[in-house]
Amino acid sequence: MRLIVSFYLDATRIAFQSIWAHKLRSFLTLIGIIIGVASVVLVGASISGFNTYILRNVTKQLGANTFIVNRMAHVGNMTDEEWDKMWKRNKSMKWPEIRWVQAQCKGCETVGAMQMSNADLKYNGEELFGTRILGVTTEIADVRRMTLAEGRFFIPYEVAHAMPLCVIGMDVRDKFFPNSDPIGKTFKVQDIPVTVIGVEEKLGSMFGQSMDNNVYLPITLHERMFGRSEWLRIQGSSPSREMFPYVVDEVRVLMRSIRGLTPEKEDTFGIADTSEIDQEVGQFTGAIAMVVTPITLISLVVGGIVVMNIMLVSVTERTFEIGLRKAVGARKGQILAQFLIESSALAAFGGFFGLLFAAALSWVITVATPIPMTITISYILLSLGVSGGIGMIFGIYPAMKAARLDPIVALTKSTT
Repeated sequence: MRLIVSFYLDATRIAFQSIWAHKLRSFLTLIGIIIGVASVVLVGASISGFNTYILRNVTKQLGANTFIVNRMAHVGNMTDEEWDKMWKRNKSMKWPEIRWVQAQCKGCETVGAMQMSNADLKYNGEELFGTRILGVTTEIADVRRMTLAEGRFFIPYEVAHAMPLCVIGMDVRDKFFPNSDPIGKTFKVQDIPVTVIGVEEKLGSMFGQSMDNNVYLPITLHERMFGRSEWLRIQGSSPSREMFPYVVDEVRVLMRSIRGLTPEKEDTFGIADTSEIDQEVGQFTGAIAMVVTPITLISLVVGGIVVMNIMLVSVTERTFEIGLRKAVGARKGQILAQFLIESSALAAFGGFFGLLFAAALSWVITVATPIPMTITISYILLSLGVSGGIGMIFGIYPAMKAARLDPIVALTKSTT
């Protein structure tokens, strides 16, 4: 046992000496592995970061552990026929249904209602196009975990009496009130003056589209301005992630109950929740990973071919050393192991430096863009494992060539 350990330690030492003796050549050899490993890790980091980016922005928009009920809350990958069938079957939300869910849902943390329209706004010569006008109940602030940078949100009395008040997003604040306090200021929505009572904290953008170009109105005022929308919806939340599936089931039962649906009938409403969004995003990014990751692994194969070529050169250069070692008793397996250790070590160095390079690039991308680059353990192990494995696989042929050298022929060739 001691002899075996001693042999592998000597073989490892010789491998490192050989790599260090040809530093430039070794570095040029490593470039292929470095690029390959960095590519794999960066792809994994970008996919993971993209997933996080989407879910983080969805949570900002909808809130955590939230569900939505309306006529067509979840459409997914539907065909036109499925859409038409659902549109004919499903019915718009009514206020008695919203109040029913609010009163009867025991597991819900909070339940509110919302509907949305779009309008162009003008104030003191400034214009803002495509602003989302959101009619909401008081509970929506809790459902969406809204944070206000200034002022306050609506109280139930203001919603019940359709008072001309609004809470604005940061884009509206920056456009209309860049150098002044917006609280108490008045501007018009659909020619109706509304007074600002609050400013929502900045949400940022998603896929280049701002999430801050919003004006929140009491839902009763919104209905007077725009009428009752087909997209009036219930939006609620559960007190915890563990309770969330049970809350969604309870809401579905309540909606079926108030609409008088018997067990054999399909839902006449749509219900979507953030867990479904999580799942769909995961499937989407997983599909991207399945396509892109094998492509990036090709660069590792190219790096492996370079390692094989260098190892063949190394075998040719060290013919005398191989012949001498075999002449003094080294067996084929020992020569084979020596060169496999050297090729694996070379590739492992490339994997390590490739990982460092990927980490540096990930940091730069995270700082320069809104997408958080997340290097996961699975991609680290995959890249290092594949790089080390490629070093071993592509080192087999040169190692076998070295192991098969006849010591007499090797010594003769080296002296001629």
